[in-house]
Amino acid sequence: MMSSEKSFIQRYNAQAALDAETQIRVDAFVTNVGSDKPFLPALVKGTIENTGRISDEISADTGLYSENNLNILKDYGIEAFIPPEKLTHNEWRNITPPAGRIPENITQEELMRRKLRTKHGKERYKLRMTSIEPVFGQVKEGRGLRQFLLRGLDKVNSLWRIDCAVHNLLKIFRAKRRLQPAI
Repeated sequence: MMSSEKSFIQRYNAQAALDAETQIRVDAFVTNVGSDKPFLPALVKGTIENTGRISDEISADTGLYSENNLNILKDYGIEAFIPPEKLTHNEWRNITPPAGRIPENITQEELMRRKLRTKHGKERYKLRMTSIEPVFGQVKEGRGLRQFLLRGLDKVNSLWRIDCAVHNLLKIFRAKRRLQPAI
């Protein structure tokens, strides 16, 4: 991948989709492409194949925003909550709701911004802070996976998927322990 210094380096871009309620990963893979945009359709397709169902909605970070991706989600009947530009968590908390009717001739990008400023939009997008973001934190801090020690996309993909399986098993184990009564 291209580095910030405009040189090529061995780097990978980990992708993951998960169930927001359980933090169970439902699809994951690694790419050697810097941009996330081209991979939202693959995440959606993988999620459908792995779960046998289509999500009602998707919250994703700005790296996955594109009008093409919004159209693909719309074709699946999935409501999108994807900001067109990066904002801090504090900016999201303090953003004011839109006033008045939706203007005619509004672009998809402006419509998404407007939707994310509504109370419903803010609540739905806020799920990312309690779902996917902690999961990547658990991977990096809890299990220490900050870099891949193998080379080659196939090997790194295998390692990433093993980590996803470990993550899911830990989530299931911990959920089961909370549900069992103590005697």
